[in-house]
Amino acid sequence: MVAPGSVTSRLGSVFPFLLVLVDLQYEGAECGVNADVDKHLELGKKLLAAGQLADALSQFHAAVDGDPDNYIAYYRRATVFLAMGKSKAALPDLTKVIELKMDFTAARLQRGHLLLKQGKLDEAEDDFKKVLKSNPSENEEKEAQSQLIKSDEMQRLRSQALDAFESSDYIAAITFLDKILEVCVWDAELRELRAECFIKEGEPRKAISDLKAASKLKNDNTEAFYKISTLYYELGDHELSLSEVRECLKLDQDHKRCFAHYKQVKKLNKLIKSAEELIKEGRYTDATSKYESVMKTEPSVSEYTIRSKERICHCFSKDEKPVEAIRVCSEVLQMEPDNVNALKDRAEAYLIEEMYDEAIQDYETAQEHNENDQQIREGLEKAQRLLKQSQKRDYYKILGVKRNAKKQEIIKAYRKLALQWHPDNFQNEEEKKKAEKKFIDIAAAKEVLSDPEMRKKFDDGEDPLDAESQQGGGGNPFHRSWNSWQGFNPFSSGGPFRFKFHFN
Repeated sequence: MVAPGSVTSRLGSVFPFLLVLVDLQYEGAECGVNADVDKHLELGKKLLAAGQLADALSQFHAAVDGDPDNYIAYYRRATVFLAMGKSKAALPDLTKVIELKMDFTAARLQRGHLLLKQGKLDEAEDDFKKVLKSNPSENEEKEAQSQLIKSDEMQRLRSQALDAFESSDYIAAITFLDKILEVCVWDAELRELRAECFIKEGEPRKAISDLKAASKLKNDNTEAFYKISTLYYELGDHELSLSEVRECLKLDQDHKRCFAHYKQVKKLNKLIKSAEELIKEGRYTDATSKYESVMKTEPSVSEYTIRSKERICHCFSKDEKPVEAIRVCSEVLQMEPDNVNALKDRAEAYLIEEMYDEAIQDYETAQEHNENDQQIREGLEKAQRLLKQSQKRDYYKILGVKRNAKKQEIIKAYRKLALQWHPDNFQNEEEKKKAEKKFIDIAAAKEVLSDPEMRKKFDDGEDPLDAESQQGGGGNPFHRSWNSWQGFNPFSSGGPFRFKFHFN
């Protein structure tokens, strides 16, 4: 008896006639089994029943070596191969069983199953017909008739699929091939045909899936590896493309198309990797140059142009070159309106250019496509704060400098404006009051923008000198009147000039 849930029971549910293996009694005289072979067969059977497939296989190898004419040893070894998913190894053993014992219907029926899965329909049908002519059991006869009907149906579907492909009706061909491959799961040629249909219909990733299966089903399938590599290349996945073309060259190092493609992909891959390393190091100008080389190296595949421009857009934005960033990011967004990376980088460039409404619009569009991105959420909040801030006092505008101005530029602008608007320069009372207010703003701008901590607060949309911006309310410790600035020398920060102002 076969125990429910045992390895053999599970095998029998997939291959109905493998149960013959357990109950099969070898005939010593007929098979010429000696004592050692007998021992290997019995031990192998027990190990198989226990699910110890590798150990069982070793025993059946020994049985075959001990008696090359023992059909039971071949049949049991084939069973283990099938249990291990090694159908290619099982098929020669089943064929050997049939050669040794022509009326062994279980082996012939099992071989027919494998041939049907491989798409070898004529050979499968031949096995099923011979089973019917060899005085089969009731179950064997029923199974053979069922498989013959199935094989005939596959023949009809294959013919329809080929006709549809020849007529360029690729969708119909895919429909027929889908049905065939549910049965002929190991047919490499049909998978390659369906892959070609997917390519024609603009579905390269589905084609890749079929071609990968075909590369495993057919030995030395360099053509499949070459096609997979070129498809990945066209999708912009240069690393996977390089990996697959290397597999082609492992099989045939002199393969002309694979070698030519390998050189191109390797060169492109090296440029892209180098560019990304430069970005990590903050060397944005050098990275931009590398990505420009990528576009020159591969001008015909649009994916590399788009991705290169996307990264150049990022480099310009991080390098605080807003005009260039906005231009390149906009080019990317014309080709891919929903490109979240380009939207974020352009938004950052808009912030530098103080184009807050535009920045908010880009962040909101990006958020529609990726609502969980923290960087987008923080960028949007910052843009909204800066917009609100711009409607109040803008220290950058007061000094007439850009948001990305260096400290030396800020000090220089401050000195020039402080000299221009110092109240001692004005005699008219109204003009003097106006100058006092202007001077206070100039001094406040210098205080905030020359202090890294205060400047960061301001850049994040918070005015460190504005009581309303400070948490907790109350008085503003930074607020200053004109009197507090009297006697203050705005030119004392290390410059060569000293000015003394006199106040009434």
